[in-house]
Amino acid sequence: MSQIGCPMSAVIAYLRVSTDDQTCENQRRQIEERFKVGKWFTEEGVSGSVLAASRPAMSALLAYAREGDTVVVVAIDRLGRNTIDVLGTVEALQAKGVSVVSLREGFDLSTACGKLMLTMMAAFSQLERENMKARQLAGLERARAEGKALGRTKTIDDAEVAQWRSTNSASIAQTAAHFGISVASVKRACAAGVV
Repeated sequence: MSQIGCPMSAVIAYLRVSTDDQTCENQRRQIEERFKVGKWFTEEGVSGSVLAASRPAMSALLAYAREGDTVVVVAIDRLGRNTIDVLGTVEALQAKGVSVVSLREGFDLSTACGKLMLTMMAAFSQLERENMKARQLAGLERARAEGKALGRTKTIDDAEVAQWRSTNSASIAQTAAHFGISVASVKRACAAGVV
């Protein structure tokens, strides 16, 4: 087991899973196999697309970490999905004198080589997400072209909503309450179902 840094330094672990049905337990085990962790920061059900500064555990970690500490993650994508955000997080930690180690990629991000690898890997991850999004949009376009219905089935009869509001001289809020729908839905219905 590794204990990095001087006697007063700490090994800090950061764990994150994107959905509530996932668990951080595998990440915890992988880190415990190699490091004696002094402090754990865990995010459960928090997407990596949420900027690091907006994630509660990451914000707490950034405030807690001191010079000489080492932050350990199972993989770079645990820090985030946006290249610029990940680099910003690593740079903020390095500015405090904190090292960052990624187990999967097998490098120390405090070195020039580690930072280069981080930049390349984060860029490749971002490229793959953008490609996935493009494939998803192409699939939606194909489905539309084939005449398949997408999205939820409309449950509001625009004309009925607009007619009721007009007949009863009701406000948008009263109409929303009457039909059990949102104010935005009333506005859309009244714009579409002109009486």
